[in-house]
Amino acid sequence: MIIFPAIDLYEKKAVRLFKGNYAEMTVYSDRPWEIACDFAAKGASAIHIVDLEGAKDGTTPNIDVIKKIIDSADLFVEVGGGIRSMETVKKYIEAGVDRVILGTAAVNDEEFLKEAVAAYGDHIAVGVDVKDGYVAIKGWVEKSQYTCFDFCEKMKNIGVSTLICTDISKDGAMQGTNHELYRELSSRFDVNITASGGVSSLDDVKKLADLGIYGAIIGKAYYTGAIDLEEAVRIGEGKE
Repeated sequence: MIIFPAIDLYEKKAVRLFKGNYAEMTVYSDRPWEIACDFAAKGASAIHIVDLEGAKDGTTPNIDVIKKIIDSADLFVEVGGGIRSMETVKKYIEAGVDRVILGTAAVNDEEFLKEAVAAYGDHIAVGVDVKDGYVAIKGWVEKSQYTCFDFCEKMKNIGVSTLICTDISKDGAMQGTNHELYRELSSRFDVNITASGGVSSLDDVKKLADLGIYGAIIGKAYYTGAIDLEEAVRIGEGKE
């Protein structure tokens, strides 16, 4: 299982939100590339980046910081946050991003999703943000008409190879992750499933690794010291 330590970007700083609430933001660093270098030094091979400003307005205000992260740390880089056009996808890929994550646009604009998958294949992932069993959109403030499982089935049929599934109720709460959700997802869908939201202890990491899922995103637990990243990476690699 691949460990994806996370950096959320806002005004070129590394921040964290509580349950997606911009009013509950903690700033951790104004030099996010140094955090990425620390991830690499602790054995991580990948990084998960969300542009929170992009998520709001569909632009790429932090792309220079993302380029600096790419140049500074030898990591597989996936980026999400308000990616709603082929122009933006192309901009990120040409900047050196390895995988682009589509969220609301994957729900609301099926033709764009299909075009992106046709053009970039495995370089496209879809974020499945789950709220009360339904897929949430627009920064988690609206629920779509899709249940989590119906949407995942649709994504698989379109040819999406990686789904990043977040239980919103667990995000940033440091109360553990939704193991049952990931168990069911991994048993039902033959795609790469990455767990996100509430991965807050090494026990969480071990349980997810035991499910055999593709990846796990570690956010707040890294910044608070609740998870030792080196240890988490070893567990993910099956070395613990």
